[in-house]
Amino acid sequence: MLWNLQKARPLWITNLQEDEMEEMESPQSPGQLLNPALAHSVSVASCGNIFSCGAEDGKVRIFRVMGVKCEQELGFKGHTLGVSQVCFLPESYLLLTGGNDGKIMLWDVGSEVEKKQKSPTKHTHRKKTKRATYTKQGGNTNASVTDEKHGKILPKLSIEHGEKVNWLLSTKIKGYQNILVADQTSCISLYPLHEF
Repeated sequence: MLWNLQKARPLWITNLQEDEMEEMESPQSPGQLLNPALAHSVSVASCGNIFSCGAEDGKVRIFRVMGVKCEQELGFKGHTLGVSQVCFLPESYLLLTGGNDGKIMLWDVGSEVEKKQKSPTKHTHRKKTKRATYTKQGGNTNASVTDEKHGKILPKLSIEHGEKVNWLLSTKIKGYQNILVADQTSCISLYPLHEF
């Protein structure tokens, strides 16, 4: 919901479950279970008119605020279980997601958001860049690139945290960007973001 706080009423409402039903290509078989698209977390980018939504169906949705309405710009499957947390990094379109599957991912949605803002049908070809892969004790970290040939968004970074992510935050500590993660244990985990 997009709210007008002066009048205490919603200006715009979307139902992620209705959106999910429209996207289904084949009818659901009688024995098949479907996770409903319940919103778990919302984060607003620094620009103020782009926000992300992490949902129980494992999808991340990116919306653009346009006056008194919002339009979905992008949607992609981010996790095998629900997306419990989404968090834009400051001053960028880099988006952190944490899931019930124990994974933490970093996505660059900037090129897709900017592409849709300029022209929804125009496609630009960019060179693929690769980032280094590194491993941290207690969690595996792999970097990926966008698969522009097939139009799929892939994570720039994927961390196997191992526990359901309850909360995450990007912050600078001693001048370096890091991810703080809270899970169901009594400890806060810290992962460095040296390359971003």
